[in-house]
Amino acid sequence: QEHVSLSSPDLLRGSAVRMGKAGQARQVFKTFGKSSKRSSGLVKTEGKQQATPAKLKKNIVPGSILILLAGRFRGRRVVFLKQLQSGLLLVTGPYAVNGVPLRRVNQRFCIATSTKVDLDAAKFSSVTDAYFARDAGKKKGGKKDESAFFAKEAEKQGVSDEKKAGQKSMDESIVKGLSADMKSYLKARFSLSAKMYPHELKF
Repeated sequence: QEHVSLSSPDLLRGSAVRMGKAGQARQVFKTFGKSSKRSSGLVKTEGKQQATPAKLKKNIVPGSILILLAGRFRGRRVVFLKQLQSGLLLVTGPYAVNGVPLRRVNQRFCIATSTKVDLDAAKFSSVTDAYFARDAGKKKGGKKDESAFFAKEAEKQGVSDEKKAGQKSMDESIVKGLSADMKSYLKARFSLSAKMYPHELKF
């Protein structure tokens, strides 16, 4: 009968292979060079693709009263005019009623109400995203000295007279068709008080 020693190196090596090593880390072999770069599988396009504009909600139609939830005029009620090419909504106060000028808003930050007003859509057909573009001459960067700072302060102006006249002519047709109750409704700010829950309200 052959005697096998427990301290035999072959036996210990075999047991180590069978048992494995507890907590053994995964080995990663790194190679350097052009051959190691794998293609992501994405096809490169020459130009930057334009994002498709968001689909307009079913309950938002031209003339609908919207409640703004964000921005400078949050809580204000505005009149929806049309959806621009960028997907943003063109709205107005009107400015003569509640002080909200022509603005672009995202429909995510609006609550559509069932109230509607009559409006002439042809009046706003000329307004596009380019209407809200800033002047190309105003560029950031470069060193600013004291004289340039005061010159810039002198150049600062509000809305141009041309846009003011356009705002007045566009809002004129809407304001004429508003009743006294509708004007007071547009002037009032939307807010929640105690025990008022938005999901239980009917707008």
